[in-house]
Amino acid sequence: MGLGWALLGAGAAVVLSGIGSSIGIGWVGQASAGAMTEDPENFGRYLILTALPGTQGIYGFVATFLLLIKINLVGGAPVALSPAQGWNLFLACLPIAVLGLVSALHQGKVCAAGVGLTAKRPADSMKAVVLAVFVEFYAVLGLLVTIFLVMGIKI
Repeated sequence: MGLGWALLGAGAAVVLSGIGSSIGIGWVGQASAGAMTEDPENFGRYLILTALPGTQGIYGFVATFLLLIKINLVGGAPVALSPAQGWNLFLACLPIAVLGLVSALHQGKVCAAGVGLTAKRPADSMKAVVLAVFVEFYAVLGLLVTIFLVMGIKI
């Protein structure tokens, strides 16, 4: 029972942050493709903005991988977890799962707007990146909290 809760948390971390990243990238990718019809020269600038919402999915993967290492699922037979330990590991994955999902969606919106800025004023494209990084900060906090919680749980 404990292992099931832990694996559910690991799955939530990677799936929810991955969903947010794929949707966010989709929004920015659409905006970038439209902007490139008029200005293909700025592909590199659009590429940076398009890639940014994808980091939350990576953070979810990192959190999942750390949890799987902690319970020894990567190296062999998993450790026996009590229901309380499994539940705690599940809860420990929620910060990156939820913040990864929500921040990737909002970062996708900020980056899509940044594509519009870049299309009109290419020299200001890094301003759009800076605005998107503000949203990223909360996903990083979610990842850090998840790491601290997962590593702090005794098994």
